[in-house]
Amino acid sequence: MATNESVSGTRLESGSSSGARGTTTIADNVVSTIAGIAVRETDGVHSVGSGPSRALGAVKDKVSRSNDPGRGVKVEVGEKQTAIDVDIVVDYGIPILEAAHNIRTHVTDAVETMTGLQVVEININVTDVHVPGSDDDEDEDESSGSTSRVQ
Repeated sequence: MATNESVSGTRLESGSSSGARGTTTIADNVVSTIAGIAVRETDGVHSVGSGPSRALGAVKDKVSRSNDPGRGVKVEVGEKQTAIDVDIVVDYGIPILEAAHNIRTHVTDAVETMTGLQVVEININVTDVHVPGSDDDEDEDESSGSTSRVQ
């Protein structure tokens, strides 16, 4: 049985019915990391997070030389259940409802398997559509440095 003793995580009791051998505490950021990785592994998802979140995260990733798999994912963890909200950008040409179904399936499987918590809700907010070539051209211009409008 789980008890929610802190805001930062959920404590799950383990052991046989005759007596507990200890407790396991799962922090909220563990659930958001698991969900974030599952979302990113889903076909058709270009990126996770809203515009400002992605921009701030990109700067943070470059400075710290790491990434935050839980970025763009919000979770609410109770005693036995969890609800997940995620902001995504889909690739152009991908059926959004199909991508949302696949996200819900992957996230539910990953979170329930790894944590034992029941996923009761996954809200998906599609914030944008990525058009191939639109970002790529800007990156190439910035990286080359030879195409300046002023001297």
